[in-house]
Amino acid sequence: MSEKRRDNKGRILHEGERQEKDGSYTYRYTDRNQKRHKISSWRLTESDITPPGKKFKKSLREQEREIQVLAARGIYNDGTNVCELVERYVATKTAVTHNTRAGYKTVQNILAKEDFGKTRIDKVKFSDAKLFLIGLQKDGRSYSSIHSIRGVLRPAFQMAVEDEMIPYNPFSFELGKTLINDSVQREALLPKQERDFLKFVKDDSHFSRYYEGIYILFKTGLRISEFCGLTISDIDFEEHTLNIDHQLQRTREGQYIIVPTKTNAGTRVLPIKKDVEDCFRSIIEKRIAPKTEPMIDGCVGFLYLDKNSMPMISMHWEKYFQHICQKYNKIYKIQMPKVTPHVCRHTYCTNMAKSGISAKTLQYLMGHSDIEVTLNVYTHIGYDHAKEELSKMPNMEKELNSIGRGKCRKVVNM
Repeated sequence: MSEKRRDNKGRILHEGERQEKDGSYTYRYTDRNQKRHKISSWRLTESDITPPGKKFKKSLREQEREIQVLAARGIYNDGTNVCELVERYVATKTAVTHNTRAGYKTVQNILAKEDFGKTRIDKVKFSDAKLFLIGLQKDGRSYSSIHSIRGVLRPAFQMAVEDEMIPYNPFSFELGKTLINDSVQREALLPKQERDFLKFVKDDSHFSRYYEGIYILFKTGLRISEFCGLTISDIDFEEHTLNIDHQLQRTREGQYIIVPTKTNAGTRVLPIKKDVEDCFRSIIEKRIAPKTEPMIDGCVGFLYLDKNSMPMISMHWEKYFQHICQKYNKIYKIQMPKVTPHVCRHTYCTNMAKSGISAKTLQYLMGHSDIEVTLNVYTHIGYDHAKEELSKMPNMEKELNSIGRGKCRKVVNM
């Protein structure tokens, strides 16, 4: 019978364990995929003391027990780190838009510069995940930016759970309870603000050329990329409808592309009223046909073209709105809040919710895939709107009291 191996303290070493020449301990094992792994520590057991000048680490036996527990549950990790996991996750997302893929690349670039990106995924605890995101905010990243980063990390780690690489998802916590939300809440314009903004655009000698387009954004709630992708053939003047089944985008390389709507629910046919229809007619009448109509992935007849006879994209309209607000606020003492194409969409959604339309109908009009997004509008009408409604209550009470007294008098006179 062979003599059992021992360490320099005379303790018997288990199968796979070994003490190295420098005094450290290693444990080698083979996973279910027949891949060899090695873990190490300066301590064999929990009672051992870490040598002076050496980094503290769980004892070898503690690490072994963790591996055995996970193995019993069918969970194995091959040493994959965070960057490698995200790369694997992104590789599975083939049916995404160009903008989404660009967002993935941004997250990958951020992780590549962070020590967290090199961390093995089976070593990431809840506290590690939270501290990583908190660190990003301390470094100056906005809440919305970190929200996007977490939006990639959480499903990536969930994939690792489903692949039985880790036992739980360390990013499955509520972000709002961990970080300070410093993002500016986009509020819908008040009816008077909307009227003042549209009137200013209509009367301005320069920006009036965009009036019809801006009016349409306020009165249809279209996403700006949906609006930019509209062609003349998408407008049915006989049926009074608008066909929404694609978006126009431009890649970072300057390539114009047609992509599907943001969600399946985004593909829809919208009824349009006479005022909106008249705006479309006006745009088409004013439109100067270029020498060569630009064709993007089979689509032609875009409503607005830039100076290079190419379709206008969201960036153009974002700039127009920015310059309009700047000019307005230089003239008027009562300042106009920030107005963007998305504020137009939010304003339309809020106005429709206030009108009493059903949430299901509004979900369809907005192209929301999740009705929770639509319902959120009903519960966040905003302070100014609530104040406006409450200000009407004294007059309403007077009218009700007056009606009540009148009925009482009629009863007495009968």
